[in-house]
Amino acid sequence: MGAKVIDRLSADLKRAYPGLKGFSPRNLKYMRALADAWPDEAMVQQLVAQIPWGHNVMVLDKVHDPTVQEWYLRAAYECGWSRNVLVHQIETRLYERQGQAITNFDRTLPAPQSDLARQLLKDPYNVDFLSLVRAAQERELQAGLLEHLRLFLLELGAGFAFVGSPYRLNAGGDDFEIDMLFYHLTLRCYVVIDLKIGKFTPADAGQMSFYLAVVDDTLRHPTDNQSLGLILCKTKNKVVVEYALKASDQPIGVSEYRLTQALPEHLQGRLPSIAAVEAELSPPEEPD
Repeated sequence: MGAKVIDRLSADLKRAYPGLKGFSPRNLKYMRALADAWPDEAMVQQLVAQIPWGHNVMVLDKVHDPTVQEWYLRAAYECGWSRNVLVHQIETRLYERQGQAITNFDRTLPAPQSDLARQLLKDPYNVDFLSLVRAAQERELQAGLLEHLRLFLLELGAGFAFVGSPYRLNAGGDDFEIDMLFYHLTLRCYVVIDLKIGKFTPADAGQMSFYLAVVDDTLRHPTDNQSLGLILCKTKNKVVVEYALKASDQPIGVSEYRLTQALPEHLQGRLPSIAAVEAELSPPEEPD
């Protein structure tokens, strides 16, 4: 369909339906692209039609693999993402990061919980909303995540409920502090997050195993599932992580976090601002 045909069709539709919007040549081109991308009517009714028009346009513009397009549309529908949040997730390559943490879940958790838990964790975690200097301490990282808790919850994903930070535990009369404690509503379990400003060490896995044992013994309800641990570190050696997790009977995942400085230069200027992402519940714009 040529440009002149689209222009003429746009004018005809506007005359035929003067009370309706959305018949601009630009929108008609997107309608044609949408029909080409999703020829299956069932798919259109069950997913595409459930997503705001602006979301569909954004996915068509920014994602070109049909499998990945469907993944983002489904995630936007299930998680209730606004258009700003959808842009943010695409630009930070959520599809490629999801389920990529190194874990021992296949050995320490029963199926299908192990698969669900593995898909919850990503690697790396994008915390570009933080402004940390190179010599920052773990307390500063923790304070920054708390200051932007809404954005951190968005990065963690759907289902995470914040419990406390720091969260104090007592074992045998001695006090200990968990950096961050969450509860996952779908998995029905506590999630302990330990923050490491440097490189992962085997001692980090030992510390996390201890935290999980105490949480399960003191906080876990009889109807809860086994608690999970996530160690967020600046860098890691994959082989070292795998050996460390092999030595633990507690379900632990290890991921890196990425700050703005670590993002590719061509992405840094294209990411939505913090204010834009925090407006995740803003209504989508009306089509032309």
